[in-house]
This record gives sequence, C-alpha cells and structure tokens, in this order.
Amino acid sequence: MRRLLFICSRNRLRSPTAEQLFADWPDVETDSAGLAPDAETPLEAEQVYWADVIFVMERSHRSKLGQKFKQQLKGKKLVCLDIPDNYAFMQPELVALLGKRVAPHLT
Repeated sequence: MRRLLFICSRNRLRSPTAEQLFADWPDVETDSAGLAPDAETPLEAEQVYWADVIFVMERSHRSKLGQKFKQQLKGKKLVCLDIPDNYAFMQPELVALLGKRVAPHLT
C-alpha cells in the first residue's frame, strides 16, 4: 500500500481534488492538507510521517514544508507538481493535469 499526501495552500481546491482523484487507485491511500494558517485541514507532523510520497502543488509549498517539517521529511519522496492556484475543485482541466503529473510517480 502506498500512502500519498497532497499539499497546497488552503486545502480547498487542488489538494482535495488530488486526494479524491487517487483515492480509488489500487494499493493507494490518500490524504491532503494545507500549509496556510487558515487551511481547511492544516498540515500536521503525523501526516508527513504517515506518507510515503508527498506531492506539493508549488515550489513555495516545498520551501514552507521543508522549513516547518524538516525532521519529518527525512527519507521521504517529495514531488513538486507545479500546478498554480488557477482551478476549481474537481475542474476537468485540474483532474487531467493531476493525472498526467502524478501517475508517473505511482508506477
């Protein structure tokens, strides 16, 4: 079982879309969180420990994640998807982009 954690700023659009999109994949568990103080689900250290692969939407998320959870990130695979905050929840273009950028890391 691979555990995937998707992170964006506020956990309202991109990361929840990714979490839902990949939740039904075989041998995959998903979770999502946000790095902003007002995130729907603020990221906690336990989620970072739990994850096998951590996907961030932007490079700034990678930096913030590294600053806040440096210790928990040791040995983790961290992937930046370079997906800007220009999409609505489950927007078809976002779903297609996530599929294209995440799937190669799951094979």
